[in-house]
Amino acid sequence: MAKHIKSIHDPKISLNILTLEEVRKIHTATLDIIESTGVRFPSHQALDILEAHGAQVNRETMVAKIPGHLVEEYLGEAPPTYTLAALDPELDLPMDGNHSFLGTDGCGVEIIDAFTGERRRSTKQDVSDVARVADYLEEIAFHWVPIAAQDYPAYSRGLHELEAIWQVSQKHLQTESIYSKEEMETAIEMCTLLAGGREALRKRPIFSVMQCTAGPLGHDGGSLEAGLLAAEAGLPVGYMTMAACLTTGPATLAGNLVVGNAEVISALALMEMAYPGCPVYYAAAQTSSDLRTGGYTGGGPEDFLFGAATNLLADFYKVPLSMGAYATGAKEPNWQSAVDNSLSSFMAVSTLADMLLGAGLLHGSRIFSYEMLLMDCEIWDIHHAMFKGIVVDEENLALDVIRAVGPGGNFLTQRHTKLHMRERWVPTLMDRRPYNVWEEKRDGPRQWALERAQHILNEHHPNPLDPRLAAELSRLIAKHEERALASEK
Repeated sequence: MAKHIKSIHDPKISLNILTLEEVRKIHTATLDIIESTGVRFPSHQALDILEAHGAQVNRETMVAKIPGHLVEEYLGEAPPTYTLAALDPELDLPMDGNHSFLGTDGCGVEIIDAFTGERRRSTKQDVSDVARVADYLEEIAFHWVPIAAQDYPAYSRGLHELEAIWQVSQKHLQTESIYSKEEMETAIEMCTLLAGGREALRKRPIFSVMQCTAGPLGHDGGSLEAGLLAAEAGLPVGYMTMAACLTTGPATLAGNLVVGNAEVISALALMEMAYPGCPVYYAAAQTSSDLRTGGYTGGGPEDFLFGAATNLLADFYKVPLSMGAYATGAKEPNWQSAVDNSLSSFMAVSTLADMLLGAGLLHGSRIFSYEMLLMDCEIWDIHHAMFKGIVVDEENLALDVIRAVGPGGNFLTQRHTKLHMRERWVPTLMDRRPYNVWEEKRDGPRQWALERAQHILNEHHPNPLDPRLAAELSRLIAKHEERALASEK
């Protein structure tokens, strides 16, 4: 893998989807809901922390009503910037509000095989294979566990997924699939081993944790306790709302933002109450339920608006954002997936979301496609070029060369052209051939994307993890599995 990542940095294009006054209204409404209605925290550990800090706790319903001033106070403890470290320091990702980075997305349960075309249940080997391709691609800055290792038991599956990725890539790793205290303990042991100790891990967190909320206005107990463990270790922790208009959120967009915001900032405040100053981030993948089926849409104007709006909320709280962006609802790479993923990522990047997720997934995050991954990287590459904007200075105005060429001339032979020609974007997959060439071959982007993925899978074999470290990771997982089996008896 080339030691370079294509991030979008200090873009010249920006979008203001909400005014500051509107953001404040959403914030105020959110605090009202958290204080008057409350949020469910089904964890005695979490309730103990909240109660000790002044929240009103109902132990029967496990609902906590947190005074708004406490939420604001503890959100203020969160660091506004930090670094997502990588095993290779050259691949570190600054969470400084000036970059957007693209990652894969998690928890798909099926994959379209790159060589047979078969759609099948995903395995640990698939996790490794997808990670190798993502490791190769400059557009992919960090890994989310892309699909589930379903050939391993649920109580240790998340650990096997981490092992599969660390074996083949040195990029930063983020996961959503560790949602029990016991599994998180082992995950922390694993990344402590790789980082070189607890303090080394705290200084350079090579692993970050995502947990999903349980809407409306609730959390999962295991996810809360796993997140608290990660926060104690100094690992960046985020909570993702997936509030959906009509079902787990109000039909209105602003109301849905309030529900999702309440879920996220109540969890982040809890982390800061327990461990003031721990790195946290806002996470969101809000959508609208389909009016005809009630199902998850994975695309559409509501998703695009939410993508921009939630970044403004994260900026208001001065924490980074991890944004579900790609992950189209389309069943195959086609015009629908291109529209979904182009617009969702454009809206998120135009407000400078720190982390974008979803590359490579179809059918609303259920199915992984290598073709889609490569096509999503092409979309990101377009954003990478477009968000640089237009530079207006003496060199770029090019008056001398325009005068030299004059009316009826040609710029191809000019030295100025040679100096700047490589600044122009060149597609990897977009088809710009003459019509007659296309007509003769009748191939195109989907075929090229698949062929490129097959080539990477065949040829890209990163240096393996040190055998001693690899053996120790396996030992830690086996020890966790023994404990889990013993507790079941």
